[in-house]
Parts: sequence; structure tokens; C-alpha cells
Amino acid sequence: MEILNRLGIDVDFARDQTCCGQPQFNAGLRKDARAIAEHTIKVFENTKEDIVSPSGSCVYHFRHSYPELFEGDSVWYPRAKALSERVYEFTEYIVDKLGVTDVGARWDGTLTYHPTCHTLRGINVDKQPRELLANVRGAILVDLPHAEECCGFGGIMSVEHPELSTEWLKRKISNLEMTQSPTLVVTDAGCLMHIAGGLNRQKKKQTVVHIAEVLNQR
Repeated sequence: MEILNRLGIDVDFARDQTCCGQPQFNAGLRKDARAIAEHTIKVFENTKEDIVSPSGSCVYHFRHSYPELFEGDSVWYPRAKALSERVYEFTEYIVDKLGVTDVGARWDGTLTYHPTCHTLRGINVDKQPRELLANVRGAILVDLPHAEECCGFGGIMSVEHPELSTEWLKRKISNLEMTQSPTLVVTDAGCLMHIAGGLNRQKKKQTVVHIAEVLNQR
């Protein structure tokens, strides 16, 4: 919100919004997912402005799963479709909608970037966060080996298949260590939580930050 405010955007945060319902949807709990989606649609119908989310997985859910949930419903499908067309991922909004690639940020140190699965493959957002990071003053950006590989969170996959999730996480952390970067940048809260938790349990010194945290440094 602070970054968008500096770029001249007035931001309103709807206090009655909840989770978008993606965990329920991914688990096959369509009735529960639909109830959450109906609530979310009602909340955001109170405004006609753009909707910006700092999590690519939520944007994917809004754009693709909401219309799927209400397919064939003459009342709710148009409402779900209208909402899906107003949603932007945070970096996508800054670069593509506002036309800004330099927000005046400064970060003294080395950074490496993990392109989270839903952001990269789900909504095809990759160049936007990279362009923003490339313009951060003082930052040295190094490539993460096998960056496009999943970190192991994978929505509810980390719950349903914890053994696989753990092995993927170990590989992601090993690749992070190869960069010798103390900081890993992500665009999705789920990946942030998952990787940060793994680093903490393995007693590693590296930290994981959301890209907004980097872009908000002055």
C-alpha cells in the first residue's frame, strides 16, 4: 500500500474480505470454495476499481477458478467473470498498468529471485518482477539455479504429499545456498512461508522476503 501510495494510487483495504478460497478449491471442497467466493465477490462489488493482490496464487484463483466454480450459473458466473477481469498481481499492476519499472527503491546487498509457480506459469508474470528488481539501486541480482522449479509448497500438495514437498524444499534451499545470496525474493505468500520455515528448521542464515519489502526500501 505504501508503494502504491507513493506512485499516486489511493488504496482502500476492504476490512471484511477473507481468504480467496483457493485451499478449499484445491482440496475439492467446491461447496465451501463457492461460499467463500460468493462472499468475496460481494465484498469487492462495493467498488469498481482495480483489485491488486500481493500473491500470484490468489490472482490465479480469481481469474481461473472463480469462473470455473460458477460455470453455467446465469447469476453468479457474470459476477465472477467481472471480478476476475479487475484483478492484478502486484508487480503486474505496477509495470503493465502503471507503466513503472523503477519505484526508487534501494537495497544494499545481493538478491536472488524465485519465480513462484502460480505467478510464473499460472498468470505468466515473470518479466515484471525482474524489471523492478533490476532497477533497485545498490542491489546485486544473481540468478537462482533451477529457479523455475517448485519450492514444494504447491498449495495443498505440501499437506497431502509432505515427503515430496520436503525433498523439493531441500533442493530449493540448496540452490539458494549456491547463489551465496543472503536474501531470496518471492512474489507469493505461500512460497515465502514455506521456504522461510524450511530455512528456520535447518537453522540457515538466509532470509526470504516478499518483493514489496525490497521495493519499499528507500
